[in-house]
Amino acid sequence: MNNIFQCIAQVLHNLGHKSILATFNRSRFQGKSVKVGVTLLKAIGEIVSWRQLRHQTKYRTRNVHRFRRTIRYGTSAVLAFLLIVLSQFPKRLESVAIAADTVQAPLSTNGSRIVDKTGATVLLRGVNWFGIETQIHAPYGLLYRDYKQMLAQIKNLGYNIIRLPYSVQSLRSSNISEVNFSIGSNSDLQGKTPLQVMDLVIQEAQRQGLMILLDSHRLNDQSIPELWYGDGFTEADWIDIWKLLATRYKNQTNVIGADLKNEPHGQASWGTGNQATDWRLAAERAGNAIQAINPDWLIVVEGVENNVPGQQLYHWWGGNLEGVKNYPVRLNVPKKLVYSPHEYGAGVYNQPWFSDPTFPNNMPTRWETGFNYIATQGIAPILIGEFGGRQVDSSSKEGIWQQKLVDFIKQKNLSFTYWSWNPNSSDTGGILQDDWTTVNAAKQQLLNTLLPAPGLSNSSPSPSPSPSPSPSPAPTPAPSPAPSPAPTPAPAPAPSPAPSPSPSPSSGTPQLKAEAVVQSDWQTGFCINLVVTNQGTASTKNWQLTFTPNQATITNAWGGNFLPQGTNYQVIPEQWSQVIQPNQSYTAGYCANKQGSNYKPTNVSVSGS
Repeated sequence: MNNIFQCIAQVLHNLGHKSILATFNRSRFQGKSVKVGVTLLKAIGEIVSWRQLRHQTKYRTRNVHRFRRTIRYGTSAVLAFLLIVLSQFPKRLESVAIAADTVQAPLSTNGSRIVDKTGATVLLRGVNWFGIETQIHAPYGLLYRDYKQMLAQIKNLGYNIIRLPYSVQSLRSSNISEVNFSIGSNSDLQGKTPLQVMDLVIQEAQRQGLMILLDSHRLNDQSIPELWYGDGFTEADWIDIWKLLATRYKNQTNVIGADLKNEPHGQASWGTGNQATDWRLAAERAGNAIQAINPDWLIVVEGVENNVPGQQLYHWWGGNLEGVKNYPVRLNVPKKLVYSPHEYGAGVYNQPWFSDPTFPNNMPTRWETGFNYIATQGIAPILIGEFGGRQVDSSSKEGIWQQKLVDFIKQKNLSFTYWSWNPNSSDTGGILQDDWTTVNAAKQQLLNTLLPAPGLSNSSPSPSPSPSPSPSPAPTPAPSPAPSPAPTPAPAPAPSPAPSPSPSPSSGTPQLKAEAVVQSDWQTGFCINLVVTNQGTASTKNWQLTFTPNQATITNAWGGNFLPQGTNYQVIPEQWSQVIQPNQSYTAGYCANKQGSNYKPTNVSVSGS
């Protein structure tokens, strides 16, 4: 029956009958059987009118009228039967998730569904576009693309939302890098702070009909912390930035929610009552602080890794929502809570469940136990905030897993934001290829089975206030981390930019600085970004970097040619990246297996002119 509804909805959409389609969909979502029948009758009438027009060149007028009468009489009998059936299954209708043509903000929840202000079901289907949370303090890719063109491409591929990561440190900073201001609308970003760049991206997203989910991805701009405090930042710092954003975007209707913290893991717990580690309690404090300012936002809460009383399984960072069953998050404003697991395949880490003899048929049971029971029992909606991988084929573990999860999302009518739009995620790659323009056809073809997703109804963006972030208070010491039962590294951005024309060197003197930044670190391995910054007044002509890897075996590298030189490595950049403009940075990097405790690189230096 759902297939019949979908066919009728698609025909109405193609014919442009938006008002009938909207009524038809809303009636189905709300379980109003009689109204569904009435709108079905209208729908069939419209379809018959269309068929009549098509047949006018083949049949004489009287035959067309006879054909139309025959169809209508026949469908009356079918409708009578459908009305009887529909009246018996209102709950089944309520679970159907074919969204209306456009989304009317603000969003709320109704059992397992996200709904717009008309009550129509909304499926959030989008991508993660990262970069603001990193040391460049801006979305990646703007060295090569106009940010407005990037947003238009996301929309044109059928997505309706962007999960936009940030870090507390980045939003308190004043500078951005790795943006080519000479490309199109990127000139708008020149001289802007990271927060002002976020403003412009969000405002253009609204013009494109794209929704935004803000994501507190990091505290500093280097790595993902276990808890919501640490790395020199306090809980107050974390909540203060959320309060700033809730105020700033209160009237920006395409900003639909707050993903409170990316991937709690390690010592993070759920339901333990420990104020220092219980993520559920911290999520309540932050969520209620946001709702006191902006009650319209969805509050998105990720899971933890372990440390949940009675948990049955091990999980990825942020993937364990088993504790919701006995310890749900409690918010002051109801019907605004969404739970959000993260899920990855063997390409990120070869977890034991990928070697189970029943794989991949064991996966749906894992997903149901770990998070989807929340939707099945009508507790709250599920938004899979991250999933992705390089392989989507039918032979690799990662490809088989990814196909299985897409089927699960489709079957269960779940929302998601794919990791990632960027190609420079070292272990997953992206929807874009390394030129930052060409789409990875195999990935997009897989995701097309879940697309297109209706976008936000267009309205002019509201002007945003520009408060200045307050200085950081003194940090609160974080508790010592507890060992994890299984290493589960999170996908960390590891840039591998693509060629673009090299600008001409300017007069002056380049001054190069090199540093190694840990992007992710787990029990047996780690990933490092090697960042070269031009602090001078002229662009570089040529440069090379050297470092000592120490007790580590490099398994993957990007951003240049890594050449062994005795106990050191020399990194020769690609020809197109030898020129670094003043106040810009270039990033190469590598992942490695640990061979001892002294595994971090030393003697990192850069030479050249």
